[in-house]
Amino acid sequence: MARAELAPAADAPPEAARRSVLRRLLTSQGRHELAGRALQRPVLTLLVVYAVSRVVSLVAIWVAATWFQNPAGVGHPDPTVGDMVGLWDGVWYHRIVTDGYPVPLPRDADTGFVTYSAWAFYPLYPYLVKGLMVTGMSFEVAGVVLNLVLGAVGVVLIHALFRTTYHAARQPQRERLALVAACLWCFYPTTSVMLKPYTEALAVALVAAALLVLVRRHYLLVAAVAIPLGFTRGVAPALGLAVLIHLVVRWREERALGLRPLAGQGWRIVVMLAAVGVSAVAWPAVAGIATGVPTAFFDVQAAWGQKPADGPFVLWFQWAWDAKGVFGVVVLLALAATYGALVLGRHGRWMSVEMRVWALAYPFFLFAVVRPITSMWRFLLLDMPLAALLASVAMRTADGQQVVPHWKRRVGVVLLVLVGGVLWWTCTLLTYTPWGSFPP
Repeated sequence: MARAELAPAADAPPEAARRSVLRRLLTSQGRHELAGRALQRPVLTLLVVYAVSRVVSLVAIWVAATWFQNPAGVGHPDPTVGDMVGLWDGVWYHRIVTDGYPVPLPRDADTGFVTYSAWAFYPLYPYLVKGLMVTGMSFEVAGVVLNLVLGAVGVVLIHALFRTTYHAARQPQRERLALVAACLWCFYPTTSVMLKPYTEALAVALVAAALLVLVRRHYLLVAAVAIPLGFTRGVAPALGLAVLIHLVVRWREERALGLRPLAGQGWRIVVMLAAVGVSAVAWPAVAGIATGVPTAFFDVQAAWGQKPADGPFVLWFQWAWDAKGVFGVVVLLALAATYGALVLGRHGRWMSVEMRVWALAYPFFLFAVVRPITSMWRFLLLDMPLAALLASVAMRTADGQQVVPHWKRRVGVVLLVLVGGVLWWTCTLLTYTPWGSFPP
């Protein structure tokens, strides 16, 4: 009997199966511990993911330089990563650093009309690069170093925005959702542009900072950020709408609680509104005063093809009609409606009201004033809520209250698609052929 008791049962799992089960348990436990550590140290996690995304972007640029860049675009037969860094708008920012802004306003010798010039480009970023160049760095190196730092600051601020519970619907697993959303933003398909001397990293950091201090009701800080933002990118109208909606929501909340709305905040609010207004007109005003042509900034923009005077959205509808007729217009409207529904529906409600307003105001402002150009892909890097919507769709249940058990697999698929987008965008639009390229 003793021997029988010591013998293994007939249905006992074999040793290999037992080890397999144990491995799965240990692997699952390890994954949970890793996720727990990531949530406990979100900033460190974000910086690691951001660093990985910079490596992915660098590899994409190397692939583009090695196999896709036309030698005619760089002037020698072996294009390098360094050649790719200085292409496109980097040429203009370099010109601003070395020569400043041209006065008088350049005009075409044959027609007399205002022509291309540096006045179309905002000054804060190139002058920050110029300041960094006193260390002995070249323009390209200084621009990349500055953008690496600004991008890291930007992703930390974006994560803080996603985490906020002010004016946001209840979300039980907000911390996990916010962290994944911020990480996905690092892999937005045009992220390679932040390894070039472009303004995106600075603009993202300033917009995220402005929205964060607005949500936290630090109105003087909003004013302090709005002014440099006005010399970085023309996004003040969208920010202004977020400010106005924030004030309306706060007014209604405090009145419902029986409090005097905005008590003690009057002069701070006035300063904030004035700063946002100045931000909207600051650079066009400087360009007009410096050149002696009041409409200089807009004239140069028109030379580059931007014609908001034709009417909001008109050029996009015309583009859709010319491409596919009624079907093209219907698709354009359907895409806009779908995006709006995502922002206003359950996938957007976990974000603050201010973020949702920005998510609507910024892209619709762009489509109102910017003609159909491939640079729109890059401009939408500032639409940070896109990453939050993507994370929500990938991770949450239909009612939006729970994260699905298999969210990691779904996020992994999304991440692979985004990395493919980085490679496609970098190889397709970041390369330059003098006679036939579209600008990134």
